[in-house]
Amino acid sequence: MSESFQPDLLRPLLQPLATAGDESPRVRAYRRYYGLDLGEHRPGVQGRLGAFDVGPYRIVAQVWWPERPRATLLLLHGYYDHMGLYRHVLDWALGMGFAVLSCDLPGHGLSSGAPASIDDFAEYQAVFQGLLGEAAALDLPKPWHLFGQSTGGAILLDYLLTGAPRPELGETILFAPLVRPRSWRLSKLSYQALRPFVQSIPRRFTDNSSDAAFLEFIQRDPLQARILPTAWVGALARWIPRIEAAGRSERSPLIIQGDADLTVDWRHNLDVLRGKFRDPQFLLLADARHHLANEREALRERYFDFLRERLA
Repeated sequence: MSESFQPDLLRPLLQPLATAGDESPRVRAYRRYYGLDLGEHRPGVQGRLGAFDVGPYRIVAQVWWPERPRATLLLLHGYYDHMGLYRHVLDWALGMGFAVLSCDLPGHGLSSGAPASIDDFAEYQAVFQGLLGEAAALDLPKPWHLFGQSTGGAILLDYLLTGAPRPELGETILFAPLVRPRSWRLSKLSYQALRPFVQSIPRRFTDNSSDAAFLEFIQRDPLQARILPTAWVGALARWIPRIEAAGRSERSPLIIQGDADLTVDWRHNLDVLRGKFRDPQFLLLADARHHLANEREALRERYFDFLRERLA
């Protein structure tokens, strides 16, 4: 990860993803800053950065192709994240021969919307449907595997349990999926007390990875929101009982969870997921924290080995 870039100068340059052309110097600066210039060490890899519209949102997305892709990975990031933080997963997927399609969620990264906020989790489903539409427009190779970290995992859970999953879907990979956050009862009480008086509170950065370089980078990342909006907490409070009451799915997701995760209530969440899916496969990683996509290398290699065995 190298020199800084200017997000406000990049956003107006983005064209529709399906028709985006050659990359500008500002796009290349963005890729360099986040280590997404993956073609430099994977010859033949091509990338494209663009946007598509969903309701009131301008959603920024990007796609990568290896020379001969054999499948596709659709990637959804976690809360406060954006596509730029997933270079390890992207590099692994390209090494597996997958094309990769991802987007920044509303209010995150380069996409439009109030910072880190949403009025209802149904808006996330609309964005995911838009991403599926982009995959179809780009004629990305099937099967389409799904990947979601934390809130990205929650979006995929919602889709699998309450939507109508498409027949071209392959495996679903969930990293530390959100059902309930840690200390949810206390957080909900705090939300109810604060909601009449404030629209947001300052964000508290946590040590959610054992990779010290990642934690340092997040502090200076220009695409990080610095607040926790009460609207987002309210949307989560309405979503949790709905997803916990959802019916059972016959799908069998691959679920990876760290036992040192202090962000989600992972024991409760895994119990919920055992009851929602047919034979889900779990990998519980000792000493791994919440941001699994950016954990230290030894932990990344363990879960990538687990995934290689199942997606080979």
